[in-house]
Amino acid sequence: MKRFGPIVAAFLLAVPWPVCRLLGVGFAPPVMALLSGMAILGAAFLLCWAAEVAQMEISAALAVAILALIAVLPEYSVDMYFAWMAGKDPGYAQYAAANMTGANRLLIGLGWSTVFLLYWWKTKRPVLHFEKKDAVELGALVIATVYCLLLPVKGTLSLLDTVVLLALFAFYIRATSKQGVEEPELIGPSEVLASMSTGVRRLVTVLMFLYAAFAILMSAESFAEGLVRTGIMLGIDEFFLVQWLAPLASEAPEFIVASLFALQGRGQLGVRAMISSKVNQWTLLIGMLPLCYAVSSGSVHAMVLDHRQLQEVLLTVAQSAFAIVVLAKMDYTLPAALALMVLFLGQLFVPHLHFVFSVIYLVLAVGLLLVQRERAGGVAMAVGNILRPVPAAEGGEKEAGRMLQPGHVRLP
Repeated sequence: MKRFGPIVAAFLLAVPWPVCRLLGVGFAPPVMALLSGMAILGAAFLLCWAAEVAQMEISAALAVAILALIAVLPEYSVDMYFAWMAGKDPGYAQYAAANMTGANRLLIGLGWSTVFLLYWWKTKRPVLHFEKKDAVELGALVIATVYCLLLPVKGTLSLLDTVVLLALFAFYIRATSKQGVEEPELIGPSEVLASMSTGVRRLVTVLMFLYAAFAILMSAESFAEGLVRTGIMLGIDEFFLVQWLAPLASEAPEFIVASLFALQGRGQLGVRAMISSKVNQWTLLIGMLPLCYAVSSGSVHAMVLDHRQLQEVLLTVAQSAFAIVVLAKMDYTLPAALALMVLFLGQLFVPHLHFVFSVIYLVLAVGLLLVQRERAGGVAMAVGNILRPVPAAEGGEKEAGRMLQPGHVRLP
């Protein structure tokens, strides 16, 4: 029974707040944030182990995509709420855009960088290499970013965006599902789960995914609201809280899951989970905003973005473009991670220079493409990879197993 200790502990950590929520028990904002945060933490551990075991049944890319989708459910629930309310009160539109852009920039500027820095701290390796078949997420991100370049130009979020971005998300999931199934090498709780009989293992894995999703959905709004109310009690600006504090709270699961992978020496999987989360938010999240707005307002009118929101979207697109170019050679380096973090912190603490930082991101992206022409080829390869998914290597090498082995990174 001791072997199941960590799994039981994670489950128990995720139980108190959902129970309190179902019973209608109220708490002061700090206590609400603490209990709901504990639930999110426990759910994140369950997601981590379930995603590892799921790779015995489906492709690693699809498992990562499912993990990322479930992990960003808190962010979806918060932003969908703002978009729904915007259909009834236009004043909420600014919060929907603020929450969406803040969440996207947090993923790259803080999430991608933190995961790599944790991996570097654990392994002392300054470069993280990816294989060609790992470019599915990057290819989807390229296409989504190119399309989102139109948003600052047209100045609205419309149902056309919903159709295009949801179709891209569906295509991305289809591409990941076509990759071959590989046998991973598992350790700790995931190894315990893998030792079960096939039927029991599959049932337990599905239940872990479902309960983690349930706990996250029950806790996300409370976690964000608890933190926001606590911040307001301390006199912090409301727009700042909506754009940064709420996304930071709601994205805690994906940060935790990816960080756990990095601390196990599985930096490649952690970064891929972060990229997949970005793809989810850059397609499904943005695509759902105008749909929620239209249903709530009872019309087909688009959400109009004001000048401030347009600058936020432009900065988010520019950051995404630079991040794509950084990874275009299918490696992620310590200087690149530091650059993403420093630029993010710069635009965070100097918000009145958003346009300047947008230009910096774009100039750096174009400069890297011109100086290192192979990066352009890498971008084209990533797009081609999602159009023609690379199957898992056949034979006895078991590439994914070695990829997931703690402390090991396969060099191309």
